Amino acid sequence: MDRFHRFIQNSDGWNVISSEQQFANPYVEVHRATVTSPTRPEPFTWTVVHRKGAVVVAPMTADGKFLLVRQERVPIRSTIWEFPAGQIDDTSDPDAIRATGLRELEEEAGYELAPGGELISLGHYFPSCGFTDEHSHLVLARPVVPTAEGAKPEAAESITECRAFSTEEFRTMIASGEIRDANTLSAFARMVAMGLLAV
Repeated sequence: MDRFHRFIQNSDGWNVISSEQQFANPYVEVHRATVTSPTRPEPFTWTVVHRKGAVVVAPMTADGKFLLVRQERVPIRSTIWEFPAGQIDDTSDPDAIRATGLRELEEEAGYELAPGGELISLGHYFPSCGFTDEHSHLVLARPVVPTAEGAKPEAAESITECRAFSTEEFRTMIASGEIRDANTLSAFARMVAMGLLAV
C-alpha cells in the first residue's frame, strides 16, 4: 500500500487488517482493504485507490497577478484553467515538495522564482478522500518571472496556454464556475484563510 507514498498512516483506532490488490498500473493501484475504525470495531471492506501525492503551485507575479494554465483533462472531456501541478516522483527526497513545485512551475508555465523569491507552504488537502489517498501539497510561489526557455510540458500533457489574472479576475472566474479544478480552488481558499490575499 505504500508503493507511491508513506504519507498516510494509521491514526488512533484505525487498523488495516488486509489489502488485496485488484488493479495496478504505473499511476494507480486499486485495493480492496479490510479495516477497522474508531466507530466500527468489526472488520469491513472498502475500495481504495492509491496514487502519488502531488504539489500544486500558485504562481504570483511581482504585480500581484496569478498564472493559470489551460489544460485538457480527459476524464471530464474539457479544457480548464488551473494552477500548475504535478506528482511527487521521489518521495525519499526531503525537499521533494519544493523541488516538485518548482519543476511544475517551469515545465507547465515556463516560469521560475525570481531572485529572492519565496515558496510558501499552504499545507495539504485530500481531493477526494472517499475513495483515494491522493493528497495535494499547496504552495505559493512569489514573485515569479519567465524562464528563458519557456514552458516544457510533458508529452502526455496538453497545455494550450498560460495567462496572468488579477485577483479580481480570479474571484470572478471562481464565482462564475469557470475555474472548476479542486486544486486551484483549494489553493485560493487556503491563501484567503491564511491572510495572504487581500479580498
